Amino acid sequence: MTPADLLAPFDLSGRIVLVTGGTGGIGRACVERLAQYGATVAFTYVENVEDRAVALDSFDLPNVTAHPLDLRSHASIRRCFASVIAEHGRIDILLNNAAVGSATVAALSDDAAEQDSLMMTINADGTLKMCQEFLSLPEGTNRKLINISSVGGGITAFPGFRLSDGMSKAAVAFLTRQLAAETTHKDVDVFAICPGATDTPMFQASTLNKLTPEERARFCENLPRSRLIQPADIAAVVHFLATPASRVMHGAILDASMGLGSRPGLQTEFQG
Repeated sequence: MTPADLLAPFDLSGRIVLVTGGTGGIGRACVERLAQYGATVAFTYVENVEDRAVALDSFDLPNVTAHPLDLRSHASIRRCFASVIAEHGRIDILLNNAAVGSATVAALSDDAAEQDSLMMTINADGTLKMCQEFLSLPEGTNRKLINISSVGGGITAFPGFRLSDGMSKAAVAFLTRQLAAETTHKDVDVFAICPGATDTPMFQASTLNKLTPEERARFCENLPRSRLIQPADIAAVVHFLATPASRVMHGAILDASMGLGSRPGLQTEFQG
């Protein structure tokens, strides 16, 4: 068996992927990995906030395109789908990665109540509408719908975890189960991935940046495997789900927390 034969099941050539929130963190790692394995990847950047040229130029890949998206706006969601389809003809795989966290939502409002509403609007309702738009498209061959939830809310509860944050991620996990139940006889596979403590700008803003270097070292030592999850770790899971081999896992809510979902006290009982 040649190296090409070994790589064949992971080859994504000819597949069109839409990745929301592709400019950083898990989303960026997914754009890079899927494109490197042959997929044409359309990624989104935040409409009226991020610069398209800067976002696109940051990728040294020929098979990547950038599209504006504001998950608070159904009209923006529809424009995003229309833009991707106009450029690529169809969408085979949707990765709903874009979201806000407890720290990043603060950039949108100073009011705690409004922040909670925005969390639910962007993370839950925005993902719902993305899924509905994707599933309303003409049926294709072995399409994939992959949602990014979180170990907090999607798998377990952490004391002190912001209620709206956990609620929004729990909503994404429920949405995934419901859509999977409704598409068992359709040629589309539906999944959710629930990452744990991942080294992303969002997690840095919400948790890591509040710690001294010594506290951060102790925090990471206390995590499963004594390390943070890397965005590339989650991208590898996304890549597998994007292949035909994942069909048997339709409806799966994947705990990708390296064990934190089984033992959440490792994070919540940390004392800086």
